[in-house]
Amino acid sequence: MDVGAVLIAITGVAGTLGGALLTQRGADRAKKREMEMTRAIQEARENRELRRSCYTQLHRDARQFATALSRHLYVMRDRTPGDEDVSALEGTKDAYRDRWSETLMIAPDAVIVPAHELNEALTRVYGQVKRLEQGNPRPGESLQSAAEAQHALWSQIRVTRETMRRDLGITADVGHEAARQTPLISSSNPTALARDFQESLDGPDS
Repeated sequence: MDVGAVLIAITGVAGTLGGALLTQRGADRAKKREMEMTRAIQEARENRELRRSCYTQLHRDARQFATALSRHLYVMRDRTPGDEDVSALEGTKDAYRDRWSETLMIAPDAVIVPAHELNEALTRVYGQVKRLEQGNPRPGESLQSAAEAQHALWSQIRVTRETMRRDLGITADVGHEAARQTPLISSSNPTALARDFQESLDGPDS
């Protein structure tokens, strides 16, 4: 038997098997990379949907809380709030606080910053309203000052909303600038709002 021929045959078989093994390893690595990419895309999509749901509910609950504060101020202007009035305000406050707690665990810093400022403003107005309701206002606090502070909430809600929309890729920078110049439909005229409460303090014959 020709030893050289045997060696050549063995080398050929080894080369074929080695090439097949390398090809299989390359295919396995490519498949692994594809699976990792697919998983990363799916996780990013799920994270985005989670943030979208959280932002939608935070925006809704913040608006409802701000509206409830305004409604409560008008009740206080016209009469003594009843248990149902107090419960309505507390219910919207609690719903908003739950959503804010969730947002803190989900939203990136770019969203947390304006949302935190909004949360602080809502808390301040709520505190002022409750002190007025309980007949224990701080110096300078009145229905009029509380109404003006409540009105200012709408601009902060708008800023927070646009920040959340940018985080979701919905609003571009140009759209954001345009939105900043567009007032919310639910925002009332601050002068008229303050006048509503000033008239209640002055009385009809003043």
